[in-house]
Amino acid sequence: MALTMDDVDRFEAAMPRLKAIAYRLLGSASDAEDAVQDTFLRWQAADVSRIEVPEAWLTKVLTNLCLNQLTSARARRETYVGQWLPEPLLAGDPMLGPADTAEQRESVSYAVLTLMERLSPNERVAYVLREAFDYPHRRTAEILDISEASAQQIFHRAKKRLAEGRARAEIDQAAARRIVDEFLAAATSGRTEPLVRLLTDDAVAIGDGGGKVPARAKAFEGARAVATFMRGMFKSGKAQRAIIGGSPEIYAADANNTPALVVVVEGRVIAVMCLEITEDGIAAFRSQVNPDKLERANERWAAADHGEPLLRPF
Repeated sequence: MALTMDDVDRFEAAMPRLKAIAYRLLGSASDAEDAVQDTFLRWQAADVSRIEVPEAWLTKVLTNLCLNQLTSARARRETYVGQWLPEPLLAGDPMLGPADTAEQRESVSYAVLTLMERLSPNERVAYVLREAFDYPHRRTAEILDISEASAQQIFHRAKKRLAEGRARAEIDQAAARRIVDEFLAAATSGRTEPLVRLLTDDAVAIGDGGGKVPARAKAFEGARAVATFMRGMFKSGKAQRAIIGGSPEIYAADANNTPALVVVVEGRVIAVMCLEITEDGIAAFRSQVNPDKLERANERWAAADHGEPLLRPF
């Protein structure tokens, strides 16, 4: 049946929520867009007049599409070049979804999206729907075609597994920004010790180049190894400028409710580095440099007022 304008309007009203769900589930804005488009095609092909609760129907269709993608993504990532990291979204991107509660903000943080790779597809769905969108376990059970008790059990298991990967408490935004400033000062000082003091003993640095941009296949682990890497990365030189294609400007930003550094060359974002800052120090640097995963960030960057850089060309 052909959709009426009311049917189209109903779908468009649901799109922001559907995109936010899909992004959290898939960790990719482009994949989320595709999943929502496929959901619309199914909406278009359905007898909409017989659908009693459109929101529930759309959510179930979208979630099943994402489950299929998550299953195939696991196979694709076995052949992915280097480390796989989610696609970062800059502050204000509507695909980040609701951020009214600490749980909602946490569920889309870069650290949690990365950790969610440890979860099974069903665990990921149960966690996202409950924590980010406050879905009752009953509705999650209907979407996954399982019992309510099973949905509740899967959610608690997912939350426990994520908590085990985030043992430290994070600090407030003002304190985090001060540490970002201290980090940049230390990283450009040419000395390792000031950087070591800012890091946790088990700090890690991970980069995702996707085989398109140079990035170390194995993470740097430990404060001294990470500090040495960061000191080298922020060291000026012709060779470095040749690698990145020009002289970089570095801006303080927020990506996925996480303090971040955005590296820009000639107006184009070439890297988004998300910092996991805890009460014990900086625990992780997760740098997205794969250009395929920076397209949406570039669109938002070009349309936004991002102020003055913290660090000018070096």
